[in-house]
Amino acid sequence: MEILVDIKNLSKKYKDAPRPAVNDISFIIEKGSVFGLLGPNGAGKTTLISMLCGLFSQNEGTISINGKTHQSNSKECKQMIGVVPQEIALYPKLTAWENLMFLGHMYGIKTSELKERVTKNLSILGLHENTHQKIITYSGGMKRRVNLIAGLLHNPQLLILDEPTVGVDVQSKQAIIEYLKNLNTELGMTILYTSHHLEEAEDFCSHIAIIDDGKLITQGKTKQLISENDCKSIEEVYLKITGSKFRDK
Repeated sequence: MEILVDIKNLSKKYKDAPRPAVNDISFIIEKGSVFGLLGPNGAGKTTLISMLCGLFSQNEGTISINGKTHQSNSKECKQMIGVVPQEIALYPKLTAWENLMFLGHMYGIKTSELKERVTKNLSILGLHENTHQKIITYSGGMKRRVNLIAGLLHNPQLLILDEPTVGVDVQSKQAIIEYLKNLNTELGMTILYTSHHLEEAEDFCSHIAIIDDGKLITQGKTKQLISENDCKSIEEVYLKITGSKFRDK
């Protein structure tokens, strides 16, 4: 087993907050795994991911990415990470090609190689005919697919996905998940995935961690968690552990 991400005793408390957003969390992400980070709204997922990306500093604990930390090797850590946010992070008045070429150049990818990557990924995700259309004319599913490409142009070791299929039709959802599965199996790309689509998480993730109220509640291999909790699905495990009270107030 090779470890890509090693999180130890991680805590973060915002100023004037009554309790920590992340409270003494520890887990590892193995290289080549698809790791699902699940939890209700307000559980601490966004704060944890922000610290993993180097956007926030922790109050306590350590985050190591391939043996390096943001404190000592911030640039190298950020180069190893690709992020696909829930929000569409594209310029609406630029075309898909223009968006991806602009972002690729910001990553420092050579033009010839970048053109090849952009063309290949747009084709794989069924967007070849829409390459030179402005993003503003795209459907929600098309925007999601371009958003995904933008996060992995530089072939990151760790791809972080925040609700990558939210608000898209069944066809786009299937295309995105199949594409991600291929990245994982063929390229060995490690994926950290967050979503409220628990059935999708069960199918996609090899490992799952569930957090609530800033704390790690359980973690392990997906099938093992289902078996250990005497459940039929990850959704049953999730509800058993986090309860059924409303969390969207």
